Amino acid sequence: MLMNLVFGIPVMLLCLVFQAVFITIGLRQYSLRVQQVDRLDSAAFQIGLLALVMFLMLLSNFIQMMVWALLFVLLDEFDTFGKAVYHSAVNFATLGYGDIVLTERWRMLGPLEAATGILMFGVSTSVMTAAIVDLMQRSAKRHGRKPGDPP
Repeated sequence: MLMNLVFGIPVMLLCLVFQAVFITIGLRQYSLRVQQVDRLDSAAFQIGLLALVMFLMLLSNFIQMMVWALLFVLLDEFDTFGKAVYHSAVNFATLGYGDIVLTERWRMLGPLEAATGILMFGVSTSVMTAAIVDLMQRSAKRHGRKPGDPP
């Protein structure tokens, strides 16, 4: 159990750093582009802006899955990186199919990854929600409505 924490906690911390980096990049890109007020009323511009934020959050989550997969390969849990990525994605997304499991020695890494994944998906969702709410408020303000008023 202790070895699971020795190997798992640094990977969890690395995932937190990755998520923070991608959130920073995503919010900076959002802020830079949202300043283009003349294009803000364009549906295509808003869709592109939200798609950019969503893509960056998903990319961050996928990279984190691959980091966990790399750990599993380094621990000799899987013979191919593909199997390790699949197992990692199932853990990270908290699906828990159970069709591929870690050996008993490293089994606690699965719940550690799942805890990381559920947190990271939650943070990703909050970033995307913040962007959507901001766009709605900006749009309402530009059209002389109060936030919450019907369109």
